[in-house]
Amino acid sequence: MNLDPVQVMKGQSNPKDPTAAPVTASSNGDGKGAWEEKEEFDQGHLGLTTKPLLPKPENAVTIAVSSRVLFRTETEQKVYEQKGVEEYLRYQVEHENEPFAPGPAFSFVKALEAVNARLRELYPESEELFDIVLVTYNHAHVGVRLINTINHHNLFIERFCMTGGSSPIGYLKAWQTNLYLSADAEKVREALSEGIAAATMFMSNKLTEVSQTQLRVAFDGDAVLFSDESERIFKAQGLDGFFQHERDNEDILLDRGPLKDFLASLGKLQKKFYAKGHRLDCPIRTYLVTARSAASSGIRALKTLRAWGLETDEALFLAGAPKGPMLEKIRPHIYFDDQMFHVEGAAEMGTVAAHVPYGIAQKHPHKKSLNTGN
Repeated sequence: MNLDPVQVMKGQSNPKDPTAAPVTASSNGDGKGAWEEKEEFDQGHLGLTTKPLLPKPENAVTIAVSSRVLFRTETEQKVYEQKGVEEYLRYQVEHENEPFAPGPAFSFVKALEAVNARLRELYPESEELFDIVLVTYNHAHVGVRLINTINHHNLFIERFCMTGGSSPIGYLKAWQTNLYLSADAEKVREALSEGIAAATMFMSNKLTEVSQTQLRVAFDGDAVLFSDESERIFKAQGLDGFFQHERDNEDILLDRGPLKDFLASLGKLQKKFYAKGHRLDCPIRTYLVTARSAASSGIRALKTLRAWGLETDEALFLAGAPKGPMLEKIRPHIYFDDQMFHVEGAAEMGTVAAHVPYGIAQKHPHKKSLNTGN
């Protein structure tokens, strides 16, 4: 299965979750009638009568999302690739009153806003919230269309970073970004090299419905939450050597991986709900979904998380079984994995998956027969 970060989405219905919101295919802004139902920003969906003040970056969990993953821009991308930047800018201005359709990160961002609404109910003065920054290589001329689209979809995004073709990495560091999602794998690798948690997002042809009331985030273990140490052992010594290494080092913590701090930031917000008696109905739920086997290699992963003071709400040790069917049941808003093999498998089952291009697996692609920690 080939995944394109800007593939077209086809809506799928899943009646099993009564809280789930339908995800539907829509136009890519090609018809002027798309704006006929446009409404002004509705603060009521946040439970507020005025727009909330933005938190300071040092207090917030900052999520930077590129316009190409928040919205579907494949038509515009083709204009740029086929006709160049000037025609691309002209096209954007001519169509600035037509909204972009939702992209792969859209449901994730909506879930972040739902969590913020709950946090503001419990902690009206707190700045410990998700803060969403829209990041785009676009020229400022395109800003009007992006703002119009955000208002059309009732998103609360006030921070923009429009770089006019320059790299956004320096700005991401200035925002103290906790997670960067992009369709540009090169920029994702650049962000990771600068210590910023980042992943490349993909859209599948099939998309499972997701919860409107609970943010669900699923993580692979090795080379995502943890370092790629165990994968390196497997590549060098095989499966038996990997299992022996894990047994010998059961009480030695794994090194941190690129998304460890993002899990920590989710855990910090979860604890704010726990403190108010909302553990059982917390609007954030996290999952560890790993191909490690529980008995032979899972204990080290759990001990590492515990030593870090972190936890996931659920841990699935699949012992090499496909991850897609499990993710179909979880229905996360986003799933992170370092291997395209698993990203593609998740996408085939309708999960929005994001690739973390980190570790030795990038040099040695995963094969379907492999049964290790990733």
